[in-house]
Amino acid sequence: MTRRVRKGSCISIANGLCANSQSFIASSARLLNHPRIMFTGITMGVANENHVPSAKIETESKHIDVFVEKMKRLPGLTWANICEVGKEDPRRVIHSLKVGLSLTLVSLLYLIEPLFKGIGQNAIWAVMTVVVVLEFTAGATLCKGLNRGFGTLLAGSLAFLIEYIAQESGRIFRAVFIGAAVFAIGTAATYIRFFPYVKKNYDYGIVIFLLTFNLITVSSYRVHNVLKIAEDRFYTIAIGCGVCLLMSLVIFPNWSGEDLHNSSASKLEGLAKSIEACVNDYFSNEETSDTTNKSSEDPIYKGYKAVLDSKSTDETLALHASWEPRHSIHCYRFPWQQYVKLGGVLRHFGYTVVALHGCLQTEIQTPRLVRSLFKNPCVRVAGEVSKALMELADSIRNRRQFSPQILSDHLHEALHDLDAALKSQPRLFLGPNNNDNNRNMLAFAAAATARQKPNTKDCGISLSSVRTDPSALLEWKSKRNNTNSELANESERKVLRPTLSKIALTSLEFSEALPFAAFASLLLETVARLDLVIEEVEELGRIANFREFNAGDDQIILTKTEIKIAEPLQNHLPSHGTD
Repeated sequence: MTRRVRKGSCISIANGLCANSQSFIASSARLLNHPRIMFTGITMGVANENHVPSAKIETESKHIDVFVEKMKRLPGLTWANICEVGKEDPRRVIHSLKVGLSLTLVSLLYLIEPLFKGIGQNAIWAVMTVVVVLEFTAGATLCKGLNRGFGTLLAGSLAFLIEYIAQESGRIFRAVFIGAAVFAIGTAATYIRFFPYVKKNYDYGIVIFLLTFNLITVSSYRVHNVLKIAEDRFYTIAIGCGVCLLMSLVIFPNWSGEDLHNSSASKLEGLAKSIEACVNDYFSNEETSDTTNKSSEDPIYKGYKAVLDSKSTDETLALHASWEPRHSIHCYRFPWQQYVKLGGVLRHFGYTVVALHGCLQTEIQTPRLVRSLFKNPCVRVAGEVSKALMELADSIRNRRQFSPQILSDHLHEALHDLDAALKSQPRLFLGPNNNDNNRNMLAFAAAATARQKPNTKDCGISLSSVRTDPSALLEWKSKRNNTNSELANESERKVLRPTLSKIALTSLEFSEALPFAAFASLLLETVARLDLVIEEVEELGRIANFREFNAGDDQIILTKTEIKIAEPLQNHLPSHGTD
């Protein structure tokens, strides 16, 4: 009986729980179906889902706006670049017009019916010849045009000879003979291309010879009128070369020799400007900042950069100038290879200017008060060297001998004054005596500079902030050994490494005398190498028959105003005449 009661009570409890759960589920469903709750949930869900896409849309809209602004500025920038290229060298505009006119003339072989009937489809070779041969200068055009013409003529003649021999034999022997001839001629011509003189002057002609010879010889086995085709092709190539030579030699010619001549004078002027500006910056009282970040905009860098990068350009211009006819009023050929030698001497001179410019950017610098002791003689030496270089540039530009007084007494006086100034400060370079009371003169000069200009910061390291005796390095090492291990972390090591190197350098007795000593020695090196430049220019004037120097010729007088250097003009067009 008891079991039945308990069983009935359990069933009633279970039924009650089911009823309560069903009522809770029903109430929850009604609550979720409430309009306000549903709207709020939907709104929050949409907001969370659209948060990231809205940020992407905003970013994309910004990119679109930037792109639209760039497209708006594109026509103006394009037109500005076009005008700038033409202003740099107006000959580029003339050359472009000449190429367009040449292509129009050879296209008449296709457009005019009588000419097309006489030449036929081979007229396309005239157009190809103009595109390939016509170069910026007359020398380059002559080099490629004559190479192409003689290469085609020699290949056609040899192909005619082989065809004449092969046509007298059977078909099988003819095929074997043509194959053997192609192998032998191809091997021999390719091997000849490796000779330095041939590679330098006639490489393009040999390439055209191989191409034409193989086309004619191999085609003659299948085509019976190949000789007529070769003859027409030679005529069209001759027409194309003739048009190119006419445009290059008659209509506003650009001479490679003139470009080489003017570039030599411009390089001398650039070196003169670099030396004078370098010395003036070294002894100036104003601080220079961010010199390493804008080296490409530095006028000193621009002055010697053209000299250092001129080797390949000089050799190419000299090669093309050797092909040009005698076009001067005196009708004699200039020694273009002598200009190449002069360019080599100027590059060695330029290396000294590069080292002199590097003294302005060294980490350890001599205090400015110490530099001022030698400013006057150094500036005078640099001025005389610049004056001599400008006189050499003017003599080359005007094709005359330079003045006999190019190395005036002023240069010798400036050198003697510099020597006397160095001897007047022996403690700067000879160091102190053994007596402890005789301190290094550099320390006093640095201290005086700090007292006079407390707000001025010297470039690099000065002795006013760092002890110069060797005990400074030992003292620093002892302090570092006594430092707690907690301070020996990675960040402090990065800070202490440069400090160690600087203290190690500045603890040397002559640490701040050496930079000026290097600068002075390089300045004297420019005087020594100036003699080599003068010898090469003198030899150039003698071989090229430059006129004698007259007393009425204007001499170069350097002033404090900035010298405007005429940069050598370059066409920036690839030339395959020497490939």
